[in-house]
Amino acid sequence: MAKEVGEPSTRVTLRGVRDEDLAVFWAQMNEPEGIHMAAFTAEDPSDRARFDAHWARNRQDPAVVLRTVVGEGGEVVGHAAVFGPPEEREVTYWIGREYWGRGAATAALRELLRAVPERPLYARAAADNGGSIRVLEKCGFVAAGRERGFANARGEEIEEVVFALA
Repeated sequence: MAKEVGEPSTRVTLRGVRDEDLAVFWAQMNEPEGIHMAAFTAEDPSDRARFDAHWARNRQDPAVVLRTVVGEGGEVVGHAAVFGPPEEREVTYWIGREYWGRGAATAALRELLRAVPERPLYARAAADNGGSIRVLEKCGFVAAGRERGFANARGEEIEEVVFALA
C-alpha cells in the first residue's frame, strides 16, 4: 500500500500519561539539541524537582489534556498536550530526538487534534525551528503573528511564530 503524500511515516497512538513515562520525558527534555530547538523551556531543564512538580501539577489539572505518544512497538516517543484558558488554548508537544524527521510529531499532533475538537487552538514555535513549523502547518495551523520572548534554552530574546487553528 503506497503512502499518501503528507502522511506521517511513523504511526503513533496517544494514551494517558503513566508514572513510568516521566523518566522517558525527563531524558528527552534534557537532550541538548532538543532543548535548543524548543528554545522556550524551563529556566533550568536539569532541575528534576521542578520537572516532577510541573508534571504533578499538570496531571492533576482537569483543564490540561496530557497524552503520552506511543510508537508502533510500544515505545514512548514523546508527549503532547492542550492547556490554557478556554479562549487561549494552546497545543504543545515534545518528541524524542531519535524520532525526529520520521513523522512522529505530525502523527501525534493529528491524533491530539482529533481527541480535542475545541477550536480555536494556538501554538508557538521558535522562528528558526523549521521542523515544528512544518508540523504545525501540516496539521492546519496558520501563522497568525510573531512575537519576541526570552528563550531560557538560548539565554536570549528570540522571535517566535504564533499559530492559530480555527
